[in-house]
Amino acid sequence: MFKSVLFPIDGSRESRHAAEIVANLAKTYNARLIILSVVEPPEEGSEPTRMNSPEAIAELLKSAQEVFSEQGIEAEAIERQGKPAFTICDVADELDVDLIVMGSRGTGLTEEGAAESVTNLTINLSPCPVLVVP
Repeated sequence: MFKSVLFPIDGSRESRHAAEIVANLAKTYNARLIILSVVEPPEEGSEPTRMNSPEAIAELLKSAQEVFSEQGIEAEAIERQGKPAFTICDVADELDVDLIVMGSRGTGLTEEGAAESVTNLTINLSPCPVLVVP
């Protein structure tokens, strides 16, 4: 059913919680697992934050791969730059994934509220089903 699963991560508690579901799906369906971290470029004139540094992203992806490796799951890691929801959907389309699994909240809630959250935008733009883990 699910040959490939895309798991966007951001280091949030919700993202870590979703990893359990992702591992279960990857094992159950013997699915290809792709971990994605999207770095949103800093706005002009602002300083990059620690979470947007190449080192922090590499550390986050490596840590996630290790978590899955301990469970016998080989996971590919991809880092991209751009607006998170759009980039997640672009990668899903580009890699022809069958499912996106993501936490219900994480970084990306905007002042406009949940309607413009990364999760909500991903659901609305995705080329495949999206499983949202609360």
